[in-house]
Amino acid sequence: MTARSLAALAEAFAAGTLPKSEWTHEAHLRVGAWHVHHHGAAAALPLLRARIRRLNERHGTANIATGGYHETITAAYVELIDAFLARAPGENDLEARVAMLLASPLADRSALFRYWSRERLLSPEARAAWLPPDREPLIGG
Repeated sequence: MTARSLAALAEAFAAGTLPKSEWTHEAHLRVGAWHVHHHGAAAALPLLRARIRRLNERHGTANIATGGYHETITAAYVELIDAFLARAPGENDLEARVAMLLASPLADRSALFRYWSRERLLSPEARAAWLPPDREPLIGG
């Protein structure tokens, strides 16, 4: 796990100062969990959307049809993280619940392929806008 505390990671992410080298899959999940916990899933999604796009731009990553921000992946993880945090023990210890999240199958980089075919999830359409799963319903992971 990264040396940054969850709060410090979320702060650097929100400020747009998180170095590209630290913007990993794990960091995405940790930041997503922090936002869902502090803002609720409905408010977290637009915050994450705007902040990921801005951080990508600061890193020189274009948010285009073939790269950068991915709406379906972000929205799916917000829903799955919300469900995970709701059922994880230790309601008041977010760091511990995020550690459980990172140790769960949900943290696997291929976790969303349970719900989406590779072709559908990695399509420009799924990157630009929400596309529902084509394999099985997205129900709380």
